[in-house]
Amino acid sequence: MAGRRHCEIPAALTRGRDRFEGWRRTRQAGTRIPDGLWSLAVKLADGHGLSRTASVLGLDYYSLKKRVAARKSGSTSVPSAFIELSSLPSPGVSNECVVEFADGSGASLRIHLSGCQTPDLVTLGRSFWSGE
Repeated sequence: MAGRRHCEIPAALTRGRDRFEGWRRTRQAGTRIPDGLWSLAVKLADGHGLSRTASVLGLDYYSLKKRVAARKSGSTSVPSAFIELSSLPSPGVSNECVVEFADGSGASLRIHLSGCQTPDLVTLGRSFWSGE
């Protein structure tokens, strides 16, 4: 049975691999893959498949799969959730808390709240995830 030869890499994947290799040569250790390169990988995965794209670009299959799924669902990376915050302190309960936001790329934001004032955490979270 004649099948496609796996050693032949389409030109678009070759260009994508070259861009990733160029970034890897110049990056500092521990630096995250830039959003532009992830967008390129997602676009290439649409046309060439997840497994092949991840393999050629040297990416983790499941990380790429998650990004492809998020784009297809129209996700803006902002989880929808209802958060109710009471602005009145409860008697006998400490009026302090820690709120932590994290995204899939490793960025995080930790907020220590004390006192009665409660910020708009939903707006703060959207701002964090949108990069504003």
